[in-house]
Amino acid sequence: MILSNIQSLEDQLNDFKEKWISEVDSTVSDTFQKGIDELVENQMSSNALRQGDYSIDFMLKDAAGNTVSLKEKLKQGRVVLTWYRGGWCPYCNLTLRNLQSFIPEFEKRNTKLVALTPELPDHSLTTKEKNELTFDVLTDINNEVARKYGLVFKVSDEVNSFYKKFHDLLDFNGGSGDELPLTATYVIEQNGLISYSFVDVDYRKRAEPAEIVAHLQNN
Repeated sequence: MILSNIQSLEDQLNDFKEKWISEVDSTVSDTFQKGIDELVENQMSSNALRQGDYSIDFMLKDAAGNTVSLKEKLKQGRVVLTWYRGGWCPYCNLTLRNLQSFIPEFEKRNTKLVALTPELPDHSLTTKEKNELTFDVLTDINNEVARKYGLVFKVSDEVNSFYKKFHDLLDFNGGSGDELPLTATYVIEQNGLISYSFVDVDYRKRAEPAEIVAHLQNN
């Protein structure tokens, strides 16, 4: 197994989740769980693009103001396209650091990693520097690209009230201040076909990097 000596991302995320639940008041953890349950009940991921669909092109800027297009990236090889909610999200930071460690494995398979976030450029630059990321991190203003991919949902008032105490989404992400992208990662072939997809309404679950590499290796 690739990098089998390293703890899986799933295990790291679960360890953090259990530690967080043990440290916060139950009303807080219950509120966040209720928010996830409502997304499940409302089938918020039902409109998301999936394996077998074709990707939608976009042109977005990185924190330095450089424009990056999916079309141009695909001319160079396959693309792993992933969304993260913001640098304020510990699950996102864990995931970004894990993905960074797999960059050599992606590159061996002629694949570039691109991350999209609603996080405003100043914050996305901080996130990139904090996590020592070498791949493209692009700002998806107002979740416009995420919306085209069927990934946008409205944060419940209850959950948002907790966010505002520590990291107001309006300050970090702009827009309406109450929308976020679902957890999503795609492998996109050079012809635009999505050959692998991971979409989940539970932000504590993420695509396993080793699984992505295995897909790249076998397809």
